[in-house]
Amino acid sequence: MTKKGSRRLRELKELVEDRAYEPLEALELLGKTATAKFPESAEAHIRLGIDPKYTDQQLRTTVALPNGTGQDVRVAVVARGEKVKEATDAGADVVGSEELITEIQQGRMDFDLLIATPDMMPQVAKVGRILGPRGLMPSPKAGTVTFDLPQAIEEFKAGKLEFRADRTGIVHVLFGKASFSAEDLLANLKALQDTVDRNRPSGAKGRYWRSLYISATMGPSIQVDISTLRDLSLTEG
Repeated sequence: MTKKGSRRLRELKELVEDRAYEPLEALELLGKTATAKFPESAEAHIRLGIDPKYTDQQLRTTVALPNGTGQDVRVAVVARGEKVKEATDAGADVVGSEELITEIQQGRMDFDLLIATPDMMPQVAKVGRILGPRGLMPSPKAGTVTFDLPQAIEEFKAGKLEFRADRTGIVHVLFGKASFSAEDLLANLKALQDTVDRNRPSGAKGRYWRSLYISATMGPSIQVDISTLRDLSLTEG
């Protein structure tokens, strides 16, 4: 099985030239390399000229993808009182108060995103060591600490994504399904690039964008010409 998979990847790598592709060309190629037996996601891997060990060089924010992620996002909410019913009515998949925090401590992880009301954050902090490494710790900057639960739940289910740079300054983020049209993926990728530029950390010096690669979940990496993507205006046509 592994042998077959590695042959498949070797053959796909032969389709990819060792150069930076124009954005639309790269996305069309990504579609051709998504040959796994399950619906693959489109992934972006962005290397930035930042050192996140310094607080003024950290990047953590959200992007609203115009064409969504193509995924069902399982949203969990930690709240209390009437906010529990509000979250349930708004379509949250998992809702609870202190008992949900206890379940998370015991290993419950059947959600992709955790939203908390501000008054519950002292309790949520107790499971920070579990949530943090998984990128699930709620944060006001990411829009996941809020009293406006219906709006937050709706936005994240519609394709709003939280992302952050890892400790090496690389952002890994899904920006749709590989089966999306190249044009729809381009709109999502452009929204992602705009967001990364708009949220450039104050301490970032020198060249901010170092490299951008995209791939299908099980496909080879394809380098994208960053300058062309940044100069692109999708309103032109």
